[in-house]
Amino acid sequence: MSTTTILPPAMLRVSSVVYALAQKFLMVAGLVFIMGLIGLQAGHAGLIDSVKALVFPAEGVVAEEEVSVAPVEEVTVSLNPRMRGALDYVSRRYHVSTDALQPIFATAQAVGRDLHIDPLLIIAVIGVESGFNPFSQSVVGAQGLMQVMPGIHKDKLPDEADQLAFLDPVTNVQVGAKVLKESIRRNGGVEGGLQQFAGAANDPDRRYASKVLAEKQRMEQAALRLRAG
Repeated sequence: MSTTTILPPAMLRVSSVVYALAQKFLMVAGLVFIMGLIGLQAGHAGLIDSVKALVFPAEGVVAEEEVSVAPVEEVTVSLNPRMRGALDYVSRRYHVSTDALQPIFATAQAVGRDLHIDPLLIIAVIGVESGFNPFSQSVVGAQGLMQVMPGIHKDKLPDEADQLAFLDPVTNVQVGAKVLKESIRRNGGVEGGLQQFAGAANDPDRRYASKVLAEKQRMEQAALRLRAG
């Protein structure tokens, strides 16, 4: 069964406009092509560029706007001498490049200042918890550099962050430092806070805290050696 489609007047007008524009485009393209051939034969290769400039003036405007876009500036956080010395030590001890460590140390320095925590304590916790492997995950589900528990500490993530943010080194350090700060406050000091942070508050020997503080001391010594040299 055959049917006849009758276009409404509005559609007919649109079709006519599109057809007219297509015709005009083909005519202009043909003109550019012919003028180009004439110019080449006459030894005037620049003639085609002149025709293009007359027919398509907007192209030059677009190109000019694209060139004028300024590149985004990179923000570099400067580490203090103490953190630089610790970075050199960590790079050698854990076999991690200084370029990869730079944003981790910069974040620890910034968040340590904001939360009033020694940034080297944060770095020492990272060393003990994950060995600076940002994708580390424990058998109980703790993730990232500071082995944060996603199910417990989701409320400390930025509003726009998703579940995978715990594996982002900068976000993980920001969240982990907040958890560490809360643990220290609740337990009345660094050692008790470290034990709770590790889920070992009932260990009378405080072995986890001793391990972290010993690593922090090694970083302090490395920083002193760098400054002395």
